[in-house]
Amino acid sequence: MAHPRDVRVCVFGDSFVAGVGDPKALGWVGRVAARTPSSTGVSLTAYPLGVRGEATEEVVVRMPLECAPRFARGDEHRVVLAPGVADAYRGVPVARSVAALEFGLSSVSVPTLVVGPPPVGDAAMVARIGELDASWAAVCAARSVPYIETFRPLSAKASWQRARSDDGLHPDQTGYGLLAYLVLNGGWYPWLGVEAPRTPVKDRRVPRATS
Repeated sequence: MAHPRDVRVCVFGDSFVAGVGDPKALGWVGRVAARTPSSTGVSLTAYPLGVRGEATEEVVVRMPLECAPRFARGDEHRVVLAPGVADAYRGVPVARSVAALEFGLSSVSVPTLVVGPPPVGDAAMVARIGELDASWAAVCAARSVPYIETFRPLSAKASWQRARSDDGLHPDQTGYGLLAYLVLNGGWYPWLGVEAPRTPVKDRRVPRATS
């Protein structure tokens, strides 16, 4: 069996990358990492670099500096960019957020993946997120950067609307699980160049009692 590739991935974004609201403190990043065991062919180190309340233009300016020490070792280096909710919450114009994403994509020279923002907040905020999602998808398509959409899939899920932490905005444990599922099934494994694991990372089922 070949030695797993030592892959270091920096994940940048806002509080949703930091996993705010998750009682297990895993967020979607931790759950995605857990579903990428060494049996896939990679030894993954995922760095969740989310800062609560930061808009995209604030996130992208710290990317090169924060990547440098984390990319000092390893066989491969990659970046995931997943901001957006803070932009909508703070009312940042979509054009500014789009320009920030373009700047961020231009500032890195390693394989990059963009994860779109999910629908949260009141109607006005959801509308801004929807516009941002469509604009970001277009930017990524033009640059041939993989884009994982979460907005439309989650908009149709009643379970997503119920999966809220106490603040009413961030996801709870179930919500982060839904986000992780979309990332894992939206292109994560092909982006890493591996196949999905065939068996669960850890079997959590309770054995049946025998009579």
